[in-house]
Amino acid sequence: MFSFAAVGALLCATLALSAPASPPSTPQGGVGLEQFPSYTITSDFDFASVNLALNQEYIELDLFHHILAVFSEDEFKAAGLDAEDLFLIEYMADQEAGHAILLSNMLGPTAAKQCNYTYPFDSVRDAIDFCQKLTRFGESGVYGFLEHLDNRASAELLLQSITTEARQQMVFRQFEGLFPMPVYFETGITQSMAWTLLSQYISHCPAENPRIQWQNFPGLYIANDPTQGALALEVTPAITHNLSVPLTTPGQQVDLIWEDSGKAVGPDGLYTTTTTAGGPKYAAWIAQLNITYTPLFNITHNFASTHQPIGDVFGPNTAPIVNDTIFVLITDDNPHVTPANLSLLNAHVVAGPAIYQAG
Repeated sequence: MFSFAAVGALLCATLALSAPASPPSTPQGGVGLEQFPSYTITSDFDFASVNLALNQEYIELDLFHHILAVFSEDEFKAAGLDAEDLFLIEYMADQEAGHAILLSNMLGPTAAKQCNYTYPFDSVRDAIDFCQKLTRFGESGVYGFLEHLDNRASAELLLQSITTEARQQMVFRQFEGLFPMPVYFETGITQSMAWTLLSQYISHCPAENPRIQWQNFPGLYIANDPTQGALALEVTPAITHNLSVPLTTPGQQVDLIWEDSGKAVGPDGLYTTTTTAGGPKYAAWIAQLNITYTPLFNITHNFASTHQPIGDVFGPNTAPIVNDTIFVLITDDNPHVTPANLSLLNAHVVAGPAIYQAG
């Protein structure tokens, strides 16, 4: 027998099955989700930070074009790099051009223009080693300030550019024959640390370029530089190498030499190195999530020795604290700092950073 009640029940059930599900509720929290974003830099801190990053992008753009221009295909071939590898370097230069446009647009009409540079290499292998070190402190320099930017929208764009640079750094390690990523975490450094490293390679800038506002620390150098051992390994470019001989070992002696403050540095010598620290007492190793201090010994004027830290990030059978291409400074104290407040270390820096290539 036909029943209107049964038909009604069936219709209600069908409609219930076909009705769209309610969207899940949005969790409470988050920053800037309800605002229409503006990517224009406004605060002094943001401008000074992004201005530094723009100057880093410019030197990378110039460097990648420079090595393709000064070395022949035969020289690259002798270093194990073929035409396809050279195309990748050219494409990385194109990436840097895009990054420079992005940051210039964020900074507005007063954004810096490209400068002139000097490079410390005369062979393909040395050039590739310099590229992987330059991209390392370029990447780490942005990680150090990214989370402190006032404008979170522009921080998002900068993050999307620096992740590309991280991949460039790994490619140059592969071109050099080093293990591509021997760490669990990529480290960050402060703007002053990054500017100290960058400024030594900029010889001249247009007069209208905005001044870079960060401190320049006195230079620091590793007298028994393990990088020379890296180049002596004579490994060939590869996706990865499981090297049986490490570049360095925990506990080994590291000899450090540094400059006095007051040296003219940077483009046209318009910047001067300074320090507010007392006497040298420690080597500060900035690596992965850790800032590790080792005491100095054999301190004589601007020379001292220390030992490479022993230990792992999370304990036995995890990554060594010191691995990859990392940063060493001389400090007058050993304050407890973490990646999110590393700038508190600036006041204690006697010299540095130097780049230490441990693996």
